[in-house]
Amino acid sequence: MKILIINGPNLNLLGTREPEIYGSQSFDDFFETLKANLPNVELEYFQSNHEGTLLDKLHEAGKSADGIVLNAGALTHTSIALADAVAAISTPVIEVHISNVHRREPFRHHSFLSAPCVGSIVGLGLEGYRLAVLWFLRNG
Repeated sequence: MKILIINGPNLNLLGTREPEIYGSQSFDDFFETLKANLPNVELEYFQSNHEGTLLDKLHEAGKSADGIVLNAGALTHTSIALADAVAAISTPVIEVHISNVHRREPFRHHSFLSAPCVGSIVGLGLEGYRLAVLWFLRNG
């Protein structure tokens, strides 16, 4: 099974950006551990701070991946284009957020991505990514 994890804007700063909210582990370190713990899964990771690049990656992965784990960062709350891209591809997508967006600023309470995604995981830290991958393994 091939699973792609896509992270959006500012998630390249994990480990140093607001560690009280996002933790102190870098995503690269987490991803290496995830791959080591799931050796029978083909895991790929992609991050971009640019909306158009994320759209292109969703379109591309929608033809080749068995599942996509997407943390679009702040674009979750603003990008109808990303929601349309998720809706347009046949590959199932799970939305993940490291922090509990519902306990944060009101503008973070709405997600344009929730409706076209098969599910959402919020507030469980980096563990949310692992849970999303495990869901694909059980349901793919």
